[in-house]
Amino acid sequence: MQIGIDSFAALNADSPTAGKASAEQRLADLLEEIELADQVGLDVFGIGEHHRQEFLDSAPTIILAAAAARTKRIRLTSAVTVLSAADPVRVFQEFATLDLISHGRAEMIVGRGSFVEAFPLFGLELEDYASLFTEKLDLLLKIRQDPKLRWSGQHRPALTGQGIYPRPLQDPLPVWLGVGGTPESFVRAGTLGLPLMVAIIGGETHRFLPLIELYRKAGARAGHAPENLRVGLHCLGYVTDTTPQATDEFYPGYAKAFTDIGRERGWPPTTRAQFNAVSGPTGALNVGNPEAVAEKIVRVNQVMGGISRYSFQLSVAALSHSKLMHAIELLGTRVAPLVRRELGVAGAKS
Repeated sequence: MQIGIDSFAALNADSPTAGKASAEQRLADLLEEIELADQVGLDVFGIGEHHRQEFLDSAPTIILAAAAARTKRIRLTSAVTVLSAADPVRVFQEFATLDLISHGRAEMIVGRGSFVEAFPLFGLELEDYASLFTEKLDLLLKIRQDPKLRWSGQHRPALTGQGIYPRPLQDPLPVWLGVGGTPESFVRAGTLGLPLMVAIIGGETHRFLPLIELYRKAGARAGHAPENLRVGLHCLGYVTDTTPQATDEFYPGYAKAFTDIGRERGWPPTTRAQFNAVSGPTGALNVGNPEAVAEKIVRVNQVMGGISRYSFQLSVAALSHSKLMHAIELLGTRVAPLVRRELGVAGAKS
């Protein structure tokens, strides 16, 4: 199993009330965090894509390229690329370039995104939400196969054999499908034979098992080998020296972030009781000391029938750079070895 980290490059200081770090310093800190993740043996680092004031990840491939120059072995991915609002030709060119810079360590996770700011920003209609993604995913996968394809669609000018370069070092360039809770998305990933990255940010993890089974069944019907139908989980979490310390440090920023989002979407404020429930043995949050966090990963792996990647989202809770660095160190030196030993796998090559 690969163990990694996803970041939204949140522009936060140590707590929701401590003021904001400068954008320049936050990006410098983020590159240090990726560099440390590489040094301590984590397998993958992902950068999200948002077009909001509180995040600095509107151009994730630039951050990943800077990280590629400072790392040696960790895989570098988007988490996710909002493909509905992007040009697949440009997306492919950017990640192919990243792949060359990183000597074959680039990946992308493509999805529709959980926020909608990108649509009006790039002159797109929300009513085309579904058709934009379907068409652009089709084009991206065809570009991956053929540098000079002929293609036409509804949302982009036709391609008539123009060359799409550069080509990546990896053939094919890894493309995962990032999904939330829509059954059709799971079936789509299975039918296409794409690895699946499931965002589980609340509720109980085992509730996603029927959807993952849908993915595996769709993949089998389409003739894809079981070993190619890989499943990854993107989960909120945090690790530090003790479980009480972890929950006390993670909760305030987590509660503010989800209360703020809830204000936009009509949810009630987040409470400590809700946090405690979702942090429990079957809940989606993985917050605790290294042993507790590793135990939960192993348990989730068993419940889900085997997963290929578990990625922590640490940056949602307004944690300081020093706390994030300590968490990354513990994930690499304590959590990952415990999980790999328990599962009997080598880690990076799994």
